[in-house]
Formats: sequence, structure tokens, C-alpha cells
Amino acid sequence: MLISNHLQEYKAAVLSLPKGTALTKEDLLVDKLLMKRSGKLEMYYAPHNEYMNPSAKVIIIGLTPGFTQMRIAMQEAVIGLEAGLSDEEVCKRAKEAARFAGAMRHTLIHMLDTLGLHQYLNLTSCDELFQVQQTNLHTISLLRFPVFVEKKNYSGVHPKLLSDPFLREYALLSLEQELDILSQALIIPLGKTVEATLQLLVSEGKLDHRRCLWGFPHPSGANGHRFKQFASYQENMTKILQDHLWKD
Repeated sequence: MLISNHLQEYKAAVLSLPKGTALTKEDLLVDKLLMKRSGKLEMYYAPHNEYMNPSAKVIIIGLTPGFTQMRIAMQEAVIGLEAGLSDEEVCKRAKEAARFAGAMRHTLIHMLDTLGLHQYLNLTSCDELFQVQQTNLHTISLLRFPVFVEKKNYSGVHPKLLSDPFLREYALLSLEQELDILSQALIIPLGKTVEATLQLLVSEGKLDHRRCLWGFPHPSGANGHRFKQFASYQENMTKILQDHLWKD
């Protein structure tokens, strides 16, 4: 299902992108795809987080799509639009192609398998969540659309998300909307910024803390401490999985 449909507004811009070549920042970080600007922060359109899977048993929450995800999603969207697919199908295919693409996805799958998540979902490996069993998975970002600081991926640090009015409001509105629809799924927040935002919702009584796999590190290679962090919280995360109320 579509939870927003900005694709209608940006469809002409997407279709005008160069064909047959890997898209660059010069192609994508342009005014015709710019959604919002706040100081040094810029938010650009990408289609993949407009689609959600309402039947998911697991939600993985990242910070914001990076440029690699944006590029893959946009290239997939061009293919889908030129093939005459519906907006929903275009956004769905873009999401499936782009989410946690590259080495980060392999690290994420390895960590989830180490915790034994696949066993609770009756899978051979969590790799299947990104392949034949995608109905079990929904992925979202605190910031639904890609955010950059001086054309570099926003990292959650400068400025801090919860300290910046623009980022805070946008993140909380998007997050509450999707978590309200998926009210029973296990939530896996990637990294400290995402976790801090979920903790805020817990403190406000808007989220049950037992639904969250606290302590999961961001699997990106930019997080040099990801394996040490994972080891530190592994026992606690395993206990959370054991206690989670798995529903058919």
C-alpha cells in the first residue's frame, strides 16, 4: 500500500533522468527533485519509502536513505514508469531493490541470523526476508526521504535529529504513522539516533518498549564499532526475541 504519493508530483522529473548509466549526485541532487531545505539540510525525493507492507512481522528502521539507496531506487523507478506500472508497484519495486543495498545488507543479515531471528519466522536465513519472504518485512527510515548536509549523507550528528525542529517534526510524524499501522510487529532500530527517537515515543506512552530490539547497531561500514556493539548487546537482544509475542 502507498502511504504517500509524491511520485505523482515528481514523475516527470524522474522520467527525465539519464538512461543507461549509473546516476550521479549531479543527476539527482538537483532543484527539480528538492523537497525541502532548512539551513544546510536538504531533503530530496526518492520513491521507495512511499510503499509499506501492512502484513509485516518485522520492521527495520534506518535513519535516512543514503545516496546509494536513492540512486538504486530512482533507477528502478525509471524502469517501472517506462514499463507503465502503477505508482504503487513502482514504489514497491524501488523499495525491494534499494533497501539496505550493498555490503550493509550482508552485515545486517549476518547479525539477524546470529540472533536467531530466522528461526522465529520459520526461515532458513534472514536473507529470505529480502528475497522470497518479503511479506514478513517492512523497512522504513526515520526521515522517509533522503537528507543530505552539503551534498553528503546525513549521519544524525550535525545537527542532532531530535535537536533540530525540522528533522524532529518530520521524523516523528512519519514514524508514528507507520508504527500505528504495524501495531504488532517487532521493531529493529538501527543505531543510536533511531533508538533515541523510539525511546522518546516510549516515554510519551506511544510505543510499547517490549516491541523493540534495543541495542542493535547500525550495520553500515561507516560504523567502525558495529561488531563490538553487537557483541555487547547480543545477550540482551536474544532475550528480547525470546520474549516477543510472535503472531501468526
